[in-house]
Amino acid sequence: MRALEIENLDKSYGSVQALRGTSLDVRAGEIFGFVGSNGAGKTTTMRIVLGVLEADGGEVRWDGRPVDHAVRRRIGYMPEERGLYPRMKVGDQLVYLARLHGMGASAARAATDRWTEILGVHERRSDEVQKLSLGNQQRVQLAAALVHDPEILVLDEPFSGLDPVAVDVMSGVLRERAAAGVPVVFSSHQLDLVERLCDRVGIIKAGRVVAAGGIDELRTTEHTRWVVDGPPDPQRWLSGVPDARMVTEEGTRTVVELAAGAPEGAEQAVLRAALTSGPVREFSRLRPSLTELYRHVVSTDDEPASTGEQTSAPARTGASA
Repeated sequence: MRALEIENLDKSYGSVQALRGTSLDVRAGEIFGFVGSNGAGKTTTMRIVLGVLEADGGEVRWDGRPVDHAVRRRIGYMPEERGLYPRMKVGDQLVYLARLHGMGASAARAATDRWTEILGVHERRSDEVQKLSLGNQQRVQLAAALVHDPEILVLDEPFSGLDPVAVDVMSGVLRERAAAGVPVVFSSHQLDLVERLCDRVGIIKAGRVVAAGGIDELRTTEHTRWVVDGPPDPQRWLSGVPDARMVTEEGTRTVVELAAGAPEGAEQAVLRAALTSGPVREFSRLRPSLTELYRHVVSTDDEPASTGEQTSAPARTGASA
């Protein structure tokens, strides 16, 4: 399967090491969420993919081959900072950018009409970019990334400043592009949105990817937890269940944790114990949200680096919290 592969990237700015062996891959047809704190290395990684920055070490490949100028012309890039000419009209600007990517004049105009219509700024094509709201500027910025029908999409904070309707529109566009076989990687601090939209997620900390995998994969923990909405006094009815302990009790809802290595089907022993003491209204698996996972990963103390930053843990694919 075709994939955008980022392997062992290193990058330093003077004494500050921004990337430390950063590795990840984005497969054709998937949406990959790239998350991390400010300064963790997300934008630096994306700029290296685009050739805006040169890595000190490592490699970026598309379809198994190093990314060169020809490949970069087929990438749709949306920078976090506004990358548009503020005094240029929206339509003229999109046509110009499409032609820079090699499209003919008529094809560029048709693509401009299509994407401004889809993104809800068709009526603003004759307006200067600086006269648009920040949300509409963001829509035009996405149109600029899409207008040349790219093979790869790399988007830095594409949802920043958008209202809920615009978020839905942009989410639909990214899903449609992924369904067409385009690998989509975007960074965002909106973790609930990342959790809903992405097939896989990578968490970067201090320049290194410390967790990567599918949402369900990342949310699978070593110690499984179950919610039981049922009989009172869980300490009593759990007392005979091996490998199980009560974590919290709020009214009739109890959170039960099974020990690592508990035998398969151990949760059924918890359910049977609860049923012997009274009716059970809910019995369900409790998984941490992406937000909880992220907080756990980025708050883990690591060995301090020589620059005074924190060094991240070794990169893990499919790591669990």
